[in-house]
Amino acid sequence: MLQEPAIEHLYVHVPFCARKCAYCAFYSEAADGHVVNRYVEALVREMEMVAADLKPKTIFFGGGTPSLLNLAQWERVLQSIHRLGWHEAAEWTVECNPATVSLDKARLLREGGVNRVSMGAQSFDEALLDRLGRVHSREMIFKSFDILRAAGFDNVNVDLMFAIPGQTMDSWRRTLAEAAALGSEHLSCYEVIYEEDTPLFEQLRAGAVQVDEDLACAMYDELLQAAADCGFQQYEVANFARPTAATPAETPGRACRHNVNYWRGGSFHGLGPSAAGYVRGIRTRNWSNTTMYCEQLERGRRPIESSEELAPLARAGEIAAFGLRMNAGWPLEQFQRRTGYDLRIEWKPEIDKMLELGYGELNRQKFNLTNKGLRFADWAGAEFLRS
Repeated sequence: MLQEPAIEHLYVHVPFCARKCAYCAFYSEAADGHVVNRYVEALVREMEMVAADLKPKTIFFGGGTPSLLNLAQWERVLQSIHRLGWHEAAEWTVECNPATVSLDKARLLREGGVNRVSMGAQSFDEALLDRLGRVHSREMIFKSFDILRAAGFDNVNVDLMFAIPGQTMDSWRRTLAEAAALGSEHLSCYEVIYEEDTPLFEQLRAGAVQVDEDLACAMYDELLQAAADCGFQQYEVANFARPTAATPAETPGRACRHNVNYWRGGSFHGLGPSAAGYVRGIRTRNWSNTTMYCEQLERGRRPIESSEELAPLARAGEIAAFGLRMNAGWPLEQFQRRTGYDLRIEWKPEIDKMLELGYGELNRQKFNLTNKGLRFADWAGAEFLRS
């Protein structure tokens, strides 16, 4: 009997933050020294449980705020990753908050094998940072970026947000200009989403803030132009990367390979509280409770709260939706190899609708959303879902 190949992608959720941001709906909690230490030991146990089925080409530590872990806690995590032989992953990303980056920590991560950092700047406007509930200042962004360079990081992403309540076009242009001046290798720019159970959603419901769709669209257009002007290539709705000499046709060389795996419907293990995983057709989610997560692992159990296996057509529709977020869209043969379905047949009404609206383009090789369609990729993708 042939053994299935090991999974090549790993996501680790670090659920701790100095303070919850007003827009954030991800599972996170305030950092407590004892709880964080307990989490680290539980995470090491969970790593060992999946070790036989994991040979990662990409690793992504997200949060929360992974950079909130102290030196001793990071040393424990890195030791475990080295012992398991995962430290030579081609791409290993850690998310950082500008308020929690020190030179010692940055050097420890770089020497430990981390080769990519995603820095959550969000804005260079002090008033907007305060509105979002961020704990860092604009000055910390510049300082942290310099620290990362000094530690040897040559692959840094900067996260930005637009359509923030109170943000003007002039403020957005200044933020884009200052982000460009940093000279990062990657840029991620997200429109503010009003998620339920967040302070920002409550402000919207109370009428304290209003959504200006026309301004949001204009800000997105400004982003596309500004990113192109400073040498970034868009490869997904919200993501821009610098090309390299060895750039594949589908994505620029500095694209985030870990995220491309998501958008292409690939498998990945998800570790940590609330982390989702997708392995050989089974989707899992860990407990969104750090104490329960730790208790399960201390008892020798995987901390999985739920698992489901989608029907083939439902999973194919999900893969179609995620893949259409990429500028390259879906090469038709690649989609059929991945799902067993012909995009042009099973989703003909949806494709025809996108073509009629000017949201999509179809030729013999692929189907993709146009620039206009990418602006509404969430809506377009939902059209391709199957129950």
